[in-house]
Amino acid sequence: MTLPPDVLAGIETRIAAIDAELARLYPGDRPGQPIHTAYISGADATDDLPSQWGAAAIELGEKHRDLLTELAGHDVVELVLDTLRQRPIQDLRLDFEDGYGTRADVIEDQDALRAGAVLRELPAAVVSRGIRMKGLTGIEWARAVRTLELVLEGAGGVPDGFVFTLPKIRHIDQVDVAVRLCDAIESAHGLPAGALKFELQIESPQAVIAADGTATVARAVHRSAGRCTGLHYGTYDYSAACGITPRFQSLEHPVADHAKAVMQAAAAQTGVWVCDGSTQVLPLGTDSEVREAISRHYRLVTRSLERGYYQGWDMCPGHLVTRWLATFGFYRGALGVAAPRIGRYLDRQGGAVVDEPATAQALATVVLRGLDCGAFRPAEVTALVPAATVDVLRQLRERKMPSL
Repeated sequence: MTLPPDVLAGIETRIAAIDAELARLYPGDRPGQPIHTAYISGADATDDLPSQWGAAAIELGEKHRDLLTELAGHDVVELVLDTLRQRPIQDLRLDFEDGYGTRADVIEDQDALRAGAVLRELPAAVVSRGIRMKGLTGIEWARAVRTLELVLEGAGGVPDGFVFTLPKIRHIDQVDVAVRLCDAIESAHGLPAGALKFELQIESPQAVIAADGTATVARAVHRSAGRCTGLHYGTYDYSAACGITPRFQSLEHPVADHAKAVMQAAAAQTGVWVCDGSTQVLPLGTDSEVREAISRHYRLVTRSLERGYYQGWDMCPGHLVTRWLATFGFYRGALGVAAPRIGRYLDRQGGAVVDEPATAQALATVVLRGLDCGAFRPAEVTALVPAATVDVLRQLRERKMPSL
């Protein structure tokens, strides 16, 4: 006995529709996420920003090489210093919000035009670039829109890798306004449809949980018409809004962990990246204060990576040292664990851990992330597992079983 054909056909039709809807809403993870976003005031925009930050970071790294070696080992330190010489910044955001403040319109106009020209001329190693404008709120929105238009004017269009960060999100309708704004600017300036992308800064409890109990951030991802590329956590505004006293505001406070976990779940498999926030503790002051700040930032970055937050804010050149150090150390450590398991999976062998396709996907993904950021080279991977070429790893990431 079996179900009637019309019943089976109805089930098949419904399942196909559900599958299509899920594929539309959750197209999968997007590769190429930078390890950080460097935030610099729009007033300080110059063509040689990456080299300036790199030089300052190298000076700090050389001065405290002993501590860095203690934290991550000699080989990682050498790799970090070489990276700081060649490509210190992966993602740059020129700030026209809190890090810029309120200035005369004529001054912000000039800074916006110059910022656009700087963004256009940045080296290709800066794979992502843009601005954080003021929020779409009653007292700031006109200035925010004007600054964005002037940046694009100064850049002569939309620079490669351009994205703008939208702060002060508290209501889902602000996302609709952002989408409408992008449509209007593209139309008015003759830009290709869909050229403008934005990140949403999650810095208020209302951006995580709305008044009706829904997850605002999840709705925001799917209301962005494909323009939202990232969710950035705002450490101190969010903590303050939750009533956390300044002494205890940090990336590792429970309210921060909760907000980022909701962001992570909302963005999972959508192609939208999640970015951790910043620490206000800079490597400045006495020698002991600097060393304490270095150790603290290294620990915080490592903690974020362990929890699946692969990008974070850097607020000064000194943060680049520990950002790269923790990131390289994390991925090199991950390779030592992932490679044997990938090898067993490809060989269909047993062992103490029996991995499923989803786990093989995760193992391949972490190795590919390490390759993307430069933590190791393809030859170092194949030296451990000869079959684990970049192409094979990409197939595993897509949950395909390679033919070996």
